[in-house]
This record gives sequence, structure tokens and C-alpha cells, in this order.
Amino acid sequence: MNRLAALFKRYRNSLQEFVKFGLIGGSGVLVNMAVFAACNNVAIHFFNSHEYDALISLGTGGYAVRNYVAYNVVAFVVANLFNFVLNRYWTFKHGGRAPFLKEYVPFLAVGFAANLVGIVILQLLMNRNSPLYLGWDFFVDGAPFWRRRVYWAQLIQIILVMPVNFVVNKLWTFRAVRRRHAEKISA
Repeated sequence: MNRLAALFKRYRNSLQEFVKFGLIGGSGVLVNMAVFAACNNVAIHFFNSHEYDALISLGTGGYAVRNYVAYNVVAFVVANLFNFVLNRYWTFKHGGRAPFLKEYVPFLAVGFAANLVGIVILQLLMNRNSPLYLGWDFFVDGAPFWRRRVYWAQLIQIILVMPVNFVVNKLWTFRAVRRRHAEKISA
């Protein structure tokens, strides 16, 4: 039991940060999903365009960037800024902060890289020819909204990329960037 207590004591701060990051991430998921759904509803009601419609055609064969990818990007940008501000001032509040943009740009870069992986996952979950397609009877392409395939695919990809996001942001954005900033100030 002493080893377990020592291990907990050693990693307590990281565990607390992970919980805070997760709580913010959870609220960020809500922001992301709300923006994603708003984009989808605006497209449907104002432009008569649906999530599977091609936003940008990629030649013959039906390959295209679908509307749901654009919704994903807009939702990512909004949720990323939301998450950064909360993480900067609550989760990783200790230590000397670097200027806002010096921390936000790496946070955005990490999020962008994770979101690219998320877009691949989203595509695999939405593509009828994919082995990961959400084809079960529960998932539908219409109403009711809580069964919509596109919303479940968006939620699943967010959940899958969040742990990597945490680790890279903890070690790079909120540790290495701040350390370099502190070294410049003290030099």
C-alpha cells in the first residue's frame, strides 16, 4: 500500500490536472457539439444543404469534402479557444505564463493536429464504405437529433483524440513554452 500511496502522491498534480482538463474538455465537447449542430441547422434551414452534401468536389468518383467536415472545423475553432482560455487560467494556472499568443499558437497547433486525426475518424464513421461506418439501426441521418449519425460520429472522434491532446498540451504548451518564456525573462 505504501507504493500505491507514493505513486499517487507523485502523480497527484498530474491527476488533478487531467481531471480539470477533462472537465473543461467535457464543457468544450458541449460547446463543440452545439456549434456543430448550429452549423448543420443553419445549412439545412437557410441553404437547404445537408451534412452529406459535397462542399468541395475532389474529382470523379464521388470523392468530396462533405459539409460535416466544414462544421467540424468551425466547431473546433470555437471550442479550441474556449478550452484554451479555461485551461490557461484554471488547469495550468501555476507557473509563470507566457503571453497569450505564445501559449495559444502551440495549443491551437496541437488541437489542429488532433483535429486532423479527428476528421479522419469522422470520415471513417460517416462513410458508408468504411468498416467503421456507424451503420447500426440506432444511427439515422434524420430526426430525432439524439440518434443522428453525424452527431455521434463527431462526439466519438472528440473522445478518441482528447487523451493525446491532454498529454501534448501538458508537456509542450503549458510546460515547455512557459519554461522557455521564464528563461528569457530571467536571462
